[in-house]
Amino acid sequence: VQLQASGGGLVQARGSLRLSCAASGRTFSNYVMGWFRQAPGKEREFVAAISRSGGSTAYGDSVKGRFIISRDNTKNTVFLQMNGLKPEDTAVYYCAARSSLNVATKQALYDFWGQGTQVTVSS
Repeated sequence: VQLQASGGGLVQARGSLRLSCAASGRTFSNYVMGWFRQAPGKEREFVAAISRSGGSTAYGDSVKGRFIISRDNTKNTVFLQMNGLKPEDTAVYYCAARSSLNVATKQALYDFWGQGTQVTVSS
């Protein structure tokens, strides 16, 4: 499956952004979807994941209560609504797909990756 992330940009602290990741090539609803991010000089970290039906989600501790992951299987798209943004949220955000039943937080468990979209939060 091919993944194309979009929606990044420059936003002020406490602002909001909505990222999208469009999938193509295979049946989107067969994949668990995840978002990860990587800040300069840091390892890639888990942000959020959603089950194939959308009924189960998981979040990294640093974004719980601020970010919301969702998906629209009719549009082959997964979203990441980011609210209450902080400068420490600045990173390249990647979407990923996992051909499994289970939501996962480890990047090694994801099979396909998008190219990333830059999010910059100014203080």
